[in-house]
Amino acid sequence: MFKPEEYGEQLVKWLQKKVAESGREGLVLGVSGGIDSAAVAALAKRAFPESSLGLIMPCESNPRDREDALLLARHIDLPALEVDLGPVYAAFLTALKGPGGKPEGLHAANIKPRLRMITLYYHASRQRYLVTGTGNASELVTGYFTKYGDAGGDIAPLALLVKREVVQLAEYLGIPSPILKKPPSAGLWSGQTDEGDMGVTYEAIDAYLRGEPLKEEERQRIMAMEARSSHKRFMPAVPDLDLGEK
Repeated sequence: MFKPEEYGEQLVKWLQKKVAESGREGLVLGVSGGIDSAAVAALAKRAFPESSLGLIMPCESNPRDREDALLLARHIDLPALEVDLGPVYAAFLTALKGPGGKPEGLHAANIKPRLRMITLYYHASRQRYLVTGTGNASELVTGYFTKYGDAGGDIAPLALLVKREVVQLAEYLGIPSPILKKPPSAGLWSGQTDEGDMGVTYEAIDAYLRGEPLKEEERQRIMAMEARSSHKRFMPAVPDLDLGEK
């Protein structure tokens, strides 16, 4: 049985250990206004009260996401820096414009999390911090993340937790109610939700990962997503070829 109090304290010690092993001095993470980043931010603040930093990076985003990110930063007293990536994103789309016109759809939207990761690593380098990922096990198994975007980072404290366990952990950490009750969303466009994109609920994904009963059609859909996204969970493939005698 998952015990958020015990696991939360273990994660705080784990974060401190990983930073010490790396020779770095603290943690930086993106604060999106969602529950996953809120939980990681609260853990980072507990692990490094004086050397943790949250970056709020709107990029043509829902204004509520920014408001919730600011709410979280105030609530846990997390130093936060706001970087508006909207103009950079617009300029980048213009630079990519070709015969087919300005990029649109998911291939364009995926630029947003990649711009955010660039920004995180810039500040991590300046501060000598580790970039802290916010993905959970339910997202990782389905591939519901952007390769080299929100999947980037140096450490991933929530990677073993399914979504319902993240919620329990966030409740233990005292995350504000508006964030706890907010429908999960990658925030790539207006009205987007995680479950709407995936066509399956987090409840079903959590059940799949924990070996619990679920509908066969849900199981098949999740297995298909897991297979299609396998390349996202590994380093780039290296040729397994015989080069002959050297």
